[in-house]
Amino acid sequence: MRCRDVQILDANELETRADAIVERLNAYLDEGKKVFATCSFQTQSMPLLHMISRVDRDIPVYYTNTGFLFPETIRFSEQLGQSLGLNIIPLRPEVTKIRQMDHQGRFLYTSDPDHCCYLNKVQPLEPVLIEYDIWVNGIRADQSEVRAQMSEEEAAPNNCMRYHPMLEWDSRMIHYYRKNHDLPEHPLEAQGYLSIGCEPCTTKFLDDANERNSRWFGMNKTECGLHTTLVEEAS
Repeated sequence: MRCRDVQILDANELETRADAIVERLNAYLDEGKKVFATCSFQTQSMPLLHMISRVDRDIPVYYTNTGFLFPETIRFSEQLGQSLGLNIIPLRPEVTKIRQMDHQGRFLYTSDPDHCCYLNKVQPLEPVLIEYDIWVNGIRADQSEVRAQMSEEEAAPNNCMRYHPMLEWDSRMIHYYRKNHDLPEHPLEAQGYLSIGCEPCTTKFLDDANERNSRWFGMNKTECGLHTTLVEEAS
């Protein structure tokens, strides 16, 4: 993973970084760009959601209700929509769950998790990219090797551009920004869930080196496809 030495914990420095993100989002809107965001509604999502609420609460914030999410995540998204005044829009898979089983009658998350993620997370978002110019999402470079290689702006399919405002932030910065603004944490975090996705593929915190190792534990998998499939290769 690329070395990124992020040591800033000073509140003023954090606010300066946040202000720069707010300015960039406002600039996109001033240019007439159609902007949307995606969110997993984890604790780490809170700073970016707070910044979006400062810019324009009409910016759509999409999430994929895969049918496998923790009920706590769905309730948390609803609570945040009310408390921050956000325009939260759930997406649902096109393929019904009865058609998401292998020949042995098992759900695909047990036998083909990559295809499961495609059907439940990637495919529902693909039509959204056609409608917008800028896709804002909160990936961080310290989360995985794949994300460490990404830039602040990346091309996405259908002439959409990905914007990663939190790329250079780390977990400590997320923590202090959240504390400075009295932003809540995901209700499952107190139970040891620090990286939360679909319930069947999420375990409690297992690895001090990387909290995302608690996702797809025991599988050769670190990404759902949103940040691999939905990235245009450089020409």
